[in-house]
Amino acid sequence: MASITIATGAVAAPYAAMVVDAKTGQVIHEENADTRLHPASLTKMMTLYIAFQAIQRGEIGLDSEVTIPSYAAAQPPSKLGLRSGQKIKFRYLLRAAAVKSANDAAAAIGFAISGSEEAFARRMNATAQAMGMRNTTFVNQHGLTHPNHLSTARDMTVLGRHMIYDFPQYYNLFSRRTADAGMKQVNNTNRRFLDAYKGADGIKTGFTNAAGYNLVASAQRGDRRIIATVFGGTSTANRNAQVMKLLDKGFASQPGAAPAQAPALVAATPALGPTTGAHTIRVTGVVKRSLRPQIRPGAATAAPVQVATASGIEDALAAALLVSSASASTAQPTPAPVAEAVTEAVAVAAAPVTDLSDMAPETAELFAEAGIAPETTPEARPTEMIMTAAAIAPVDASRMQAVPEVVTRVSTSGGRLWGINVGRFNSRGAAERVLIQTALNEPGALDGALRRVTQRSGGFDANFMGLTNEAADLACRRLQARGAMCFMIGPS
Repeated sequence: MASITIATGAVAAPYAAMVVDAKTGQVIHEENADTRLHPASLTKMMTLYIAFQAIQRGEIGLDSEVTIPSYAAAQPPSKLGLRSGQKIKFRYLLRAAAVKSANDAAAAIGFAISGSEEAFARRMNATAQAMGMRNTTFVNQHGLTHPNHLSTARDMTVLGRHMIYDFPQYYNLFSRRTADAGMKQVNNTNRRFLDAYKGADGIKTGFTNAAGYNLVASAQRGDRRIIATVFGGTSTANRNAQVMKLLDKGFASQPGAAPAQAPALVAATPALGPTTGAHTIRVTGVVKRSLRPQIRPGAATAAPVQVATASGIEDALAAALLVSSASASTAQPTPAPVAEAVTEAVAVAAAPVTDLSDMAPETAELFAEAGIAPETTPEARPTEMIMTAAAIAPVDASRMQAVPEVVTRVSTSGGRLWGINVGRFNSRGAAERVLIQTALNEPGALDGALRRVTQRSGGFDANFMGLTNEAADLACRRLQARGAMCFMIGPS
């Protein structure tokens, strides 16, 4: 591709650039995009990405008090001015790192999550690999120069795109001109660019002598968003001018034929409880299996409660009821046929899939794309739940003549009266497939939601129900950021 150049003086560091369409991932321009260079404070995008991930997974909270370690307080400028032993809320560290690019705040974030710089760097590298950042190695949380701390324009563009799509609820941090960092108000290192370019709303600057002036920037005009990355600018003004030209090139280009495609979901570390900074999180990449807690010593082993989807056992239950009716009509009621029929129905419907060939082709493809092994395929969250004991003890005839009752409802506890609609489809199967794919793509935002297909005169609505107002709003914003259709459903 043609190179874009601006007349400059001496070059401080090797130059590299990348421009992509954020919605499709289409590459519009690249130059030395795979050359490994010093990222400087662009590194803090990964530090903050993992911090947002840790908040989402319950490892730490925005208001968690972090005790500042001496190595964080000793970091050189840019810095917030943290003192060893000082306590400060986690949210202020995030603001200082995102807005002021404070090195001491970035170091403290890593310590709060992983307990040491080395442990956090391992998590950074594992997350980078999961994103497909193949030419990046992280050594620290802030990006100060180290011979092995290297990345590329392509990899940092990938990271910036993930930041926009994966955490839209936190992305606004990067567009704030000032922020309250607890100890003081801090100014955005990128405010000149944000003020100068129409539609600009982030992302992150970086500078060291070895790196030059770096910037990953994003701007949105209408329904189109462009991301541009520059390594090796010779000054703030030079870097900003270069990025503006690249963004102009992006907006002037014709959108490709590729459909809107959000970046693939990043496999994250297992969720832990809130940490004080002394806990080390070991990252193994993609989660291979979901472990269940061990039974407490001495605890009696209870008969498991079996849960199955109504659609999977509907026919068998109907058959069971017929057996019950027939038994009653002959004045020889017995619990065995009903018990056996119900138990068999639950066992068949709830049995795990051990072979993708057992699935419909479309469903098998979704699970294969999600990287879920057959033996660890999770059961789909039921839209209707029928709970039945594994065995029914013999009872007298009068008790068996009661018609079994199936209760279908959405829990209203916790204000979970809201839902979202992700489309209307011509068939129930198509709606169910979209619900599965959406749940796989957004497990955090849709945690606790019930998948429900509702038949209307115009087709089959694919809905997630049982959400709070806030959760429904967040889920829709995340899906819309990925280019998906979504609207909220209020309490009826």
